[in-house]
Parts: sequence; structure tokens; C-alpha cells
Amino acid sequence: MYDFKPAEPLPADELYRELLAAAGALTEGEPDAVANMANVAALLWEFLPDLNWAGFYRVAPSKKGGDEELVLGPFVGRPACIRIPFGSGVCGAAAQSRATQLVADVHAFPGHIACDAASASELVVPVLRDGAVIAVIDLDSPTPARFTEADARGIEALAALLASRL
Repeated sequence: MYDFKPAEPLPADELYRELLAAAGALTEGEPDAVANMANVAALLWEFLPDLNWAGFYRVAPSKKGGDEELVLGPFVGRPACIRIPFGSGVCGAAAQSRATQLVADVHAFPGHIACDAASASELVVPVLRDGAVIAVIDLDSPTPARFTEADARGIEALAALLASRL
């Protein structure tokens, strides 16, 4: 049986190679997006040290009608904001720009939404299908500047893998 957790601390490239392999194995052939997001959120929590939140926001119609917004998806961590408009906070910025947001100090980010006051840094990567955002992967840490370019590349590779599985 596979433990779905690295046996020891690994260099970033090896860690993300193992994370992608585990995510691929867990999501291959499974058509349910919620199940896939739930398992991948758990993998992120197990694989990446120093997190206080790991999970997904998915794109859904606004409850007010009209525009789309981000709606809380599967995650591991403290309770979170449920709905985030495109362009608001780090997650909304990633969804609106369709670009990774690597934020060393969330308190300096214009319009930051403090769902958990303990968060100090954040990495948000959009999941794109046919050029459209379908979800974002959101990672928060209580440590300033926790996330690196290697983390961004690793989570971008994970988002690309998941694009057809969510």
C-alpha cells in the first residue's frame, strides 16, 4: 500500500515529481471533480510542510446572478471564506489574471482577504481548461515568504495535470 506522503524531506524537484505521481495515480480515471479535489488537497497537506491551509476554490455562477466567482471547494485547514469575486484578494487576482500569484507577505497585498489571520504568505495557481479558469489551487502559510519559484512551478504542473480531471 502506498502511503501518499514522502518518507523524508526531499529537494523541491523530487518532492513535486512525487506529488505529481501521487496526484496522477489518485485522480486517473476518476470523473468526479469534488473527489479529485479532496484527495489532492489532502496530498498537498501531507507533502508540503509549513502550511495552514491547502485546497481549492472552484469557478461557479455568482449567487447574485450574472458573473462567475470563486466558491470554496475541498480543502484542509481552518474554515475559509466561501465566495470570492474575481479580482478580490490573492485568489481572485489569480482567477482574473489567469496567472500564478506568489505572495511573500499577504498583508502587503492590495485587497488581501484575511480568511485566517495566521496566514502570512500565499501561493495561488489557476487551473485552466481551454484557456478558461475552472478553479484555483490555494496554499497559505503562517511563515512569511514560505513559497518559492520552485513551489510555483510544481503547483503549476499539478494544475496542468488536474485541468482535465476537475
